[in-house]
Amino acid sequence: MQPDIQVLSGSRALGSSQQKVLRNTYLLLALTMIPTVIGAFIGMSTSGFVMQHPIVASLAMIGGVIGLQFAIAANRDSSLGVVLLLGMTFLLGWWLGPMLNYALSLRNGPQLVGLAAAGTGGIMLAMSAIATTSRRDFSSMGKFLVIGMVVLVVASIANMFLHLPALSLTISSLAIVVFSMFLLHDVSRIVNGGETNYIMAATGVYMSLYNIFANLLHLLMAFAGDRD
Repeated sequence: MQPDIQVLSGSRALGSSQQKVLRNTYLLLALTMIPTVIGAFIGMSTSGFVMQHPIVASLAMIGGVIGLQFAIAANRDSSLGVVLLLGMTFLLGWWLGPMLNYALSLRNGPQLVGLAAAGTGGIMLAMSAIATTSRRDFSSMGKFLVIGMVVLVVASIANMFLHLPALSLTISSLAIVVFSMFLLHDVSRIVNGGETNYIMAATGVYMSLYNIFANLLHLLMAFAGDRD
C-alpha cells in the first residue's frame, strides 16, 4: 500500500481525508456566495432601517451571528448545519447592503468594490498556498487570534459611541491582518487534519473572507473614494 500522505518536492501532499474536507469546504464556500449576493441586493434596498438605528442594528447583528455560529456548531454533522450556514451568509450579505450603497454612490465605487473583491481573493489564494505547501502547523495561533478578534469586536462596539474616524481606520487595518491570519490558521488545520468537518471549516473561512472584504472596502473608500 502507498502511504496516505507523502512529501513531494519539499511540499506536503494532502491525504485523501484532508483533500475531501478541503474540496467540500471550497464547494460549500462557493455555495455561500449565492445567499450572500441575494442578501446584499435586498440589503441595498432596505438599508434605511440600519441607517436610522445603527447601534441597535449592529448589536442585534453581532448577537444574531454569534448565535447562528453556535447553532451551526451544534448541527455540524447534519444538513441543518448547512442550512444554518447559508442563512447566516444571507444575513451577513444583507448587512453589507448599506456599505455597498455608499460605495456605489462614489464615482469610482464599482472599481473600489472590484478591488476589494480582488484583494480578498488574492489574500485567500496566498494564505491557502502557504498552508498547503508549508510543513508548518499554524493552529497554535488560534488562541492569540481569538484574543485579537475579541479586542476588535470590543473596539468596534466602543467606536459606535465614540465615532472616531482614526480608530475606525485602525480597526479596519488590524481586522484585515487578524482575519488573514485566521485564514492561514483555518486552512492549516484542514491540511494537517485538525479540522475534519467541512461545515465548520467553511464557516470559519467564510467569516474571515467576509471581514477582510468589508474592512478592505472600508479602507479603499476612506483613502481612494472619489466623492466629487
